[in-house]
Amino acid sequence: MASAVKDSRPGYGQLLRTPGAWTFLVPGFLARQPFAMLTIGIVLLVQSTTGSYGTAGAVSAATGVSMALFAPQGGKLADRFGQRAVLIPGVLVHVAGVSALIVLALAHAPLWALLAVAVPTGASTPQVGPMVRARWAAKLGGTPLMPTAAAFESVTDEFTFVVGPVLATALCTGIHPAAGLVAEAVLTLAGGLLFASQRRTQPPVHRESALDQARVSALSIPGVRLLIVAFLGIGSVFGGMQVSLTALTEHIGQPGINGVLYGIFAGGNMLAGIACGTIAWKVGPRRRLLVAYGLLALATTPLWAVTAVPLLGAVGLVVGLCIAPALITGYTLVESLVPATARTEAFTWLTGAVALGQAAAATSAGQLADRFGPSSGFLVPLVGTALALVVLLSLRAHLVPRSSAVVAGSTGATEDAVGEPERELSRA
Repeated sequence: MASAVKDSRPGYGQLLRTPGAWTFLVPGFLARQPFAMLTIGIVLLVQSTTGSYGTAGAVSAATGVSMALFAPQGGKLADRFGQRAVLIPGVLVHVAGVSALIVLALAHAPLWALLAVAVPTGASTPQVGPMVRARWAAKLGGTPLMPTAAAFESVTDEFTFVVGPVLATALCTGIHPAAGLVAEAVLTLAGGLLFASQRRTQPPVHRESALDQARVSALSIPGVRLLIVAFLGIGSVFGGMQVSLTALTEHIGQPGINGVLYGIFAGGNMLAGIACGTIAWKVGPRRRLLVAYGLLALATTPLWAVTAVPLLGAVGLVVGLCIAPALITGYTLVESLVPATARTEAFTWLTGAVALGQAAAATSAGQLADRFGPSSGFLVPLVGTALALVVLLSLRAHLVPRSSAVVAGSTGATEDAVGEPERELSRA
């Protein structure tokens, strides 16, 4: 593989010609859709059966919190016992949880019952994105194609947030309020089991040993903890937009347009993600993250004051365009901040942070929409990104890898030298 990589410039086309790649990419794409469909599916179903956005946000928040807390543990177990051993029981538990949640919601069960089922449902959500990244690392580790794979996976994540919420919204508003969650369960079962069946591309299992016991935890690295804060803020944009757009379109009597508006927002996210993999970056990743995050916080500022649908779509597009650069740069920084033995765990922490931020934002936006009107929920993305930006600016020194910091201190190099490997993205 290494010799083949040297023959031509790394790019998306060459990446997709990696032997065995399509065997895990296709089922992996199907299996990761539920991550983007679950929250909005819960919000639409529970709001339909209870009439309360606050209740719907609370149930989706319970799902997101449990997902965020259990995702890193699932990553550790997958490293130790293999992805298949973790994924199959997780898929079965998740499908059972979603089914129970649908039945309880349609039966108008009390909030405590919905919350009790939401916890295992979120905890068992398949973490396929980090698993796909681990498979790329097992195949391409040490080759120039690894940065290209990182960019490709980030774009795939963005595309997931285009397809998943729009599909769930269309099913819930066009067929039945539970249809979105039914589709989520079916995709989880089919995609998850198909992905787990691809044993040949599964990374090698790391059994417990003295080396494993001494392995660095991703959470012990200050830069990872700072990225978690940043990704919490990004999650607040997803959660706040989902609930607020739903509330606003219901308020103006056009619930069907919710999927269109969210699709515009997510489409901007995806387009910016594709562009990020083709730009010849002259600025280091830390500075890029700070600039992109500042633009994201700025873009969310007018959301709460916009009520006209066309203008809201335009603002949502701009917000979406600002998310992808921050997400991709954050994931790229993991490669330089975290040792290889802890990267899967680090990826799951960041994925879980997005889910946790999304859940907290859904709850907050739902409560604001119930009490002060639908537009007030759009304040959540603004507050979430602004607070995260303040933390990023204050602690930005933690985003410089230790080895790079030492080199910079001894040679006078700038932080732009930190992200040299990831400039390969410009050649993708």
